[in-house]
Amino acid sequence: MKYKPMLAAVAFALAAAAPAAQPAPQTKLSAAAERVRADVEFLSHDLLEGRDSGSRGYDIAAAYVAAQFRAIGLQPGGTNGSWYQQVPFRRATHAAPVEASLAIGNDRVTLTAGSDFAVRPSLTQQARTIDAPLVFAGHGISDAAVGIDDYAGIDARGKIVVVLEGAPEGLPSEVAAHLASWKSQAAAAKGAVGIVEIAGTGVRPGYDLVSYLGRPLVDWIQPAGGTSGEPRRLDLSAAISSKAAARMFVAAGQNLTRLVKAHRSGSVRGFDLPARLRLSDRSSWEDFSSPEVIGLLPGADPVRKAEHVILMGHLDHLGMKPNPKAGEDAIFNGALDNASGIATMLEAAREFAASPTPPRRSVLFIANTGEERGLRGADYFAANPTVPRDSIVGVVDLDMPMLLYPFTDITAFGGEHSTIARSIADAAAAMGVKVAPDPMPEEAIFVRSDHYRFVTRGIPAILLMTGYGNGGEAKWKEFFATAYHKPSDDVSQAILWDQGARYAELNYRIARALADSEDRPLWYQGDYFGDVFAPGQRKAPKQ
Repeated sequence: MKYKPMLAAVAFALAAAAPAAQPAPQTKLSAAAERVRADVEFLSHDLLEGRDSGSRGYDIAAAYVAAQFRAIGLQPGGTNGSWYQQVPFRRATHAAPVEASLAIGNDRVTLTAGSDFAVRPSLTQQARTIDAPLVFAGHGISDAAVGIDDYAGIDARGKIVVVLEGAPEGLPSEVAAHLASWKSQAAAAKGAVGIVEIAGTGVRPGYDLVSYLGRPLVDWIQPAGGTSGEPRRLDLSAAISSKAAARMFVAAGQNLTRLVKAHRSGSVRGFDLPARLRLSDRSSWEDFSSPEVIGLLPGADPVRKAEHVILMGHLDHLGMKPNPKAGEDAIFNGALDNASGIATMLEAAREFAASPTPPRRSVLFIANTGEERGLRGADYFAANPTVPRDSIVGVVDLDMPMLLYPFTDITAFGGEHSTIARSIADAAAAMGVKVAPDPMPEEAIFVRSDHYRFVTRGIPAILLMTGYGNGGEAKWKEFFATAYHKPSDDVSQAILWDQGARYAELNYRIARALADSEDRPLWYQGDYFGDVFAPGQRKAPKQ
């Protein structure tokens, strides 16, 4: 769908919007808190229908953000002098029931899609038939930097790799999260034609891999027609239940439960499985576009203005339930996820613009599309930036600040890997806020937000999360249980708008320090991500 600016629709929506239900009034708010509130109330309003990428509601939200960028005094930072960078997406869904079975010895076991098996639709093959042998490769990790090679001693060429969820115990949480998300690339590098993860063998609570992999697949499309993202160069990405998988391991003289325990604490050599997977399916494609919204504040330093700091958040959410029951709330409003991140980014932009001293480096403000579809919009920008990639010195990502309590600490995902850590510590200390370690490593948040797509291209990047202190743990757990990715994430929650203003101020201070510092952010010497993704860059000693 070709994007057209919809300022008229925005004006109509603002005029027509009925007041939404609100919690009990708070004490008089600052002007900054009121601005954050106004932006969240608009962006999460029912009229925007959940802001799904490619939808009319998202387009209205994008036009609103562009209008705010203009009002703030930013310059267009998109393509061809516009506020937008269009992302060419493809959505793949199953066009017919998936037919899948396992041949184990002389037996053929039919796999029931949606319960004991799920396969991602294909973005490159509308009709697909696969019949290939299976090989077990532990967690599916091959990485010299951490000394793990689950492919040692096995030949994966032309085969489908069967792997456990997650990563072995004992790795730093962010490295483990990255390696667990990088298995398709590892399998492709070893010559595999597909990958199948065994659901229920990880440690992430409440995560249903079969359900996840059964959803429509969205990715951006390269000009030649290929797709950008995962799975790369693989014909198949699927999940199988541990119950269905266990039969393959019994036939190989192995016990799956014991293997899972052994692999969590160390490496067990892989082996061929006496089984083949046969699959036949058809995929339906829908090509559409959705914009990144980009504003630019030029730097003032004659030399450093050619460098860029990025402050960003994702604008999209989940849209609407396809077949709601009568009277059911069908709109995923996404007030905290992530209208609040966009609102606080806008407020940080206002602080930059209002400062009597312009930043030395230029600052890009980006509202990302496609985050809820796998960080796709940020991935597209990181692959096709509207400024030279090597001019991007650092990224600060604002995603789902928990504004339901007065936060006293923050966690900076990605902060410990580069000198951005110093800017975070200084900014937090100046506001009386502590910096705390990841309180929920099992959630693998480091790889689940847009900053990660910049890390894998060698650019230091962080996500700032309000922490567990001062009642935060209970609020986070309650939100995940009752509102996360549910229609109840709306402005009827008891949102503390003054905390939104504080979160904006903190992110402004961090981004401002990056923009004004004498040196650009540097990866620390010996850091995993710096060594793997930026091997040729200058490094800093870790203090």
